[in-house]
Amino acid sequence: MTRGPTLPAHRLPHLPRPLDAFNAAPADEAHTLLLHCLHSLRWSCRIADHRPYPDLDSLLAAADEAAYDLSPSDLSEALAGESLPDLPEGTYSAAHMALSAAHAAYEARFGHAFVIYLGDTHPDESLDRILEAIRSRLTNDPEEERVIAAEELRRLARGRLTASLRGARNCATSPKAPAVGK
Repeated sequence: MTRGPTLPAHRLPHLPRPLDAFNAAPADEAHTLLLHCLHSLRWSCRIADHRPYPDLDSLLAAADEAAYDLSPSDLSEALAGESLPDLPEGTYSAAHMALSAAHAAYEARFGHAFVIYLGDTHPDESLDRILEAIRSRLTNDPEEERVIAAEELRRLARGRLTASLRGARNCATSPKAPAVGK
């Protein structure tokens, strides 16, 4: 039995990567996406205005550099956009009260929302880690805490950008949780 000519291999059309879409997006769309990652207009403009980025590492390096350059007013703007995390479903009301009280004490002392990057922390351990961090950071002086909060914001922005450009829904994968968690 003889076979006919072999058909050429089927090739999938080039599908744009999320980074390609970000690089090609109109400026206002890029700014909006970036504002969800770090609530600083200056930071988001700086990152958007330097597009295109050849790869995610280059974008993250630029985001880090821009975050290190936040002025005190930029930092205040970014902190003002952060909020308390959503707690896992089924969390007791006492846990909500404890978190609200700790956050209120933190806000009264420092004048801004508490932020923390939780990275790969399991959701069941998030509340304990947040409460522990708030309590320990309440002992910081305001300038020391501002430096720590700026670093946590940088890490949050980096995590949100990574999630967004790896195909997650967007930088704010959950309206509140990433603000203090991922």
